[in-house]
Amino acid sequence: MPEALLLRSASSFLRTEFLNRLPPGGPGCVHKLSFVRNLQYRQGVRRCVRSRALHQPSSLTDGQPLSKESLNHALEFSVPEKVPKAQWDTPEEALWTTRADGQVRLRIDPGCAQPPYTVHRMFYEALDKYGDLRALGFKRQDKWEHISYSQYYLLSRRAAKGFLKLGLERAHSVAILGFNSPDWFFSAVGTVFAGGIVTGIYTTSSPEACQYIAHDCRANVIVVDTQKQLEKILKIWKQLPHLKAVVIYKESPPNKMSHVYTMEEFMELGNEVPEEALDAIIDAQQPNQCCVLVYTSGTTGNPKGVMLSQDNITWTARYGSQAGDIQPAEVQQEVVVSYLPLSHIAAQIYDLWTGIQWGAQVCFAEPDALKGSLVNTLREVEPTSHMGVPRVWEKIMERIQEAAAQSGFIRRKMLLWAMSVTLEQNLTCAGSDLKPFTTRLADYLVLAKVRQALGFAKCQKSFYGAAPMTAETQHFFLGLNMRLYAGYGLSETSGPHFMSSPYNYRLYSSGKVVPGCRVKLVNQDAEGIGEICLWGRTVFMGYLNMEDKTCEAIDEEGWLRTGDAGRLDADGFLYITGRLKELIITAGGENVPPLPIEEAVKTELPIISNAMLIGDQRKFLSMLLTLKCTLDPETSDPTDNLTEQAVEFCQRVGSRATTVSEIVGRKDEAVYQAIEEGIRRVNMNAAARPYHIQKWVILERDFSISGGELGPTMKLKRLTVLEKYKDIIDSFYQEQTM
Repeated sequence: MPEALLLRSASSFLRTEFLNRLPPGGPGCVHKLSFVRNLQYRQGVRRCVRSRALHQPSSLTDGQPLSKESLNHALEFSVPEKVPKAQWDTPEEALWTTRADGQVRLRIDPGCAQPPYTVHRMFYEALDKYGDLRALGFKRQDKWEHISYSQYYLLSRRAAKGFLKLGLERAHSVAILGFNSPDWFFSAVGTVFAGGIVTGIYTTSSPEACQYIAHDCRANVIVVDTQKQLEKILKIWKQLPHLKAVVIYKESPPNKMSHVYTMEEFMELGNEVPEEALDAIIDAQQPNQCCVLVYTSGTTGNPKGVMLSQDNITWTARYGSQAGDIQPAEVQQEVVVSYLPLSHIAAQIYDLWTGIQWGAQVCFAEPDALKGSLVNTLREVEPTSHMGVPRVWEKIMERIQEAAAQSGFIRRKMLLWAMSVTLEQNLTCAGSDLKPFTTRLADYLVLAKVRQALGFAKCQKSFYGAAPMTAETQHFFLGLNMRLYAGYGLSETSGPHFMSSPYNYRLYSSGKVVPGCRVKLVNQDAEGIGEICLWGRTVFMGYLNMEDKTCEAIDEEGWLRTGDAGRLDADGFLYITGRLKELIITAGGENVPPLPIEEAVKTELPIISNAMLIGDQRKFLSMLLTLKCTLDPETSDPTDNLTEQAVEFCQRVGSRATTVSEIVGRKDEAVYQAIEEGIRRVNMNAAARPYHIQKWVILERDFSISGGELGPTMKLKRLTVLEKYKDIIDSFYQEQTM
């Protein structure tokens, strides 16, 4: 019998059995099977899977078969665990903890009364509905291969048993240091199944940064993808007292090393652990226990370990994604491309946990995705929804602008016409589905082809988050007839606490609060701007081993202080105005939020890549500017060459410059004059004179991750910039005093 038919047979059998086991009260109160019925169930599963035992891959890299015994045991699924209802009403349980093995009182109230459940329960229920569907897609030898949800579950269980065999202790971590892949996913899920805590580490982290995180989270196992990452761990192993083993999944180490395992060897270790032992660990898990650690990027000191509970993950994966109009596979299987760092909460909740909740197909990009290959993957996969940090959308915009600049006159004019009429329609009649003939014609003749060339032909929802997005970028994609839907949240809110969607959209806003969550603004000013404080099932457990930081973040009533400033309009849409810690207080006592002024400069001057306002405790405002330049395809570092858009700007103002060094080294008169005039226009629109930019400088190199000015998600690290360019900044004000 063909493997696909066997998979369907097994899945159908499991589905029938699972539904028979559910009581009328629904999934929140599952009864245990009787001994006889449980025995019949297990025997039935064995019959269904025995004949396909030799065809099921054991890992993604070797293609070796799973054994009959392994399959028979693995498919003896754990009965979904009971959730003792009374437990969640215990008054003495605190809303926060700083212990990895701690438990918290969940924020269950009449507005958010959904019963809590564990990650295993979420996967188990998804397995019943989506077992036969494609779960994970990856490329091997230039061909796409896929793993079903049934296979995904089995691989996760085998990984869980492998971790147990290596000595993973409860409430200790498995740290994962590698690019997105199926191995990342089943290692993460397997960690949670085994009672551990999954902890992502950015691939760009130094050995010292890896050591800090691995030591803080008490990592028993570290999973890496390449020899380069393995070498980082080998350098620091002696400083990691809890580390017992390392697993490598993309490359094999050149020499056999003690306690270093390939993924194939690791998966084989799992065969030595009985299924019953894993089931006992799964059954003991509770939704209010920590299962994920997300380390903040450390823009202000050491990274903080954000502890997320099983309920944080499962509730947000379900209700946060619903607010973004993510569809269950019964309606339409979502297809997404995984490429953003999974150590960041946005990618992890969107790609990994939401994917399981709704049965999405997650396809993995190549490791050089952000160096240019992402568009190729998008074209091949054609996602139905896509998420990117603002810089990713900006790079797509710049790529289109460069292609347009190099195309013929007629093609370029056609694109500009199509985008112009579409942008006007989307700005003036944003809520209307009735499009004028010219707009429909522009889309048919031009824009649909552009979206298809980008891989967005089937993309119904395009999201962004993690950092502010310029009005220029939003307008550009509206001109392509693509709305970019914003979400707002933090690592401390498990990702989204506010979401936009096709039914909940307002330009420049971060959407509305996710149903079941709450928001309040404190210390509001005359314009209604105040600190954003959040409450709900998304709110984290606490910072690992940092009681003082946890108490700063969570007030006595359990509200999370975000440190972000914003306002709510009459319809409940949130608008972010900046970070409270980034608020500039001049020597004259004026409070100046930098973000609106920085965005105004970038909108006024399309040659500007980054603009950072200076002026805290200073007599006046000044600004650091960088120019838009191309990126090195190998390193993603900024080069000296201007982008096509920047060159066009230079030509428009009468300059022949094509490099940053030409402009800065020679102080190109035409460009400097144009920038001075642009800043003068920004100043004219300022609320008052203290908001005027009085001095500015163009830096010789754009901000970058390697330069230290940007964090892993392209957020500006203001304190680092202040320190790095201290001499230049001081010179602004020294001249003033002479």
